[in-house]
Amino acid sequence: MRIFDSHAHYLSGRFDEDRDELLKSVFFSGVTGIMECATDKQSIEESVLLSEKYEGVYCALGVHPHSADEYSPELEARIAELSEKAAAIGEIGLDYHYDFHPRELQKSVFEKQLELAKRLSLPVILHSREATADMLEILKAQNVSNGVMHCFSGSPETVEIILGMGLYIGVGGSLTFKGAVKAVEVVKMLPMERLLLETDCPYMTPVPHRGERNDSRYISIVAEKIAEIKGMSAQDVAETAEKNAKKLFDIK
Repeated sequence: MRIFDSHAHYLSGRFDEDRDELLKSVFFSGVTGIMECATDKQSIEESVLLSEKYEGVYCALGVHPHSADEYSPELEARIAELSEKAAAIGEIGLDYHYDFHPRELQKSVFEKQLELAKRLSLPVILHSREATADMLEILKAQNVSNGVMHCFSGSPETVEIILGMGLYIGVGGSLTFKGAVKAVEVVKMLPMERLLLETDCPYMTPVPHRGERNDSRYISIVAEKIAEIKGMSAQDVAETAEKNAKKLFDIK
């Protein structure tokens, strides 16, 4: 099974003790690519270094809404400077669940990063939590059509809108959780050509390993769940998602 993990956070402190060993070993278990997603000023620099150190690791550069107060003209210039090494702008978006920063600031920073992605001709990796209305309004206003909605399990109506924009949808371990009714409905209606697989590791570990640290090897469990829902083989699910990821991120 060929696995492309389209959304990972191997810079998390939970990997400090064995990051090197793990990133060397996952590529011997069917993993062909990993997208390391930056979230703040520090991880923007570190994700580039990680992608340079490990073949098969790619990086997305951006400021997560939890770190919206770190965004500045200087940081934007730095992202642009590093963009030749990046495959996407991300993880960017809105998070109204925690509201770590004022919503107006989140929206402003999000809009600036979408504009940056357009200037750099890079796809975007989108984060939206309890912010659907504002997210869709901003995406429509900026005519965003090149990117992926990360870890999405919204309503069927919202899925139709996202697909209508031309965006991909990332599916991860939450699909296997008890009561994941919305996530299952999303997968049922999701065309295979718009599917990406992701871990969001070290978070969102699929059942039966929920509570443990997640890593890219567990994507096979998600592929098996999707295969069950779609009535196809897990191998076909994984390989289609790999092909989609390479197309979106322009990986040859």
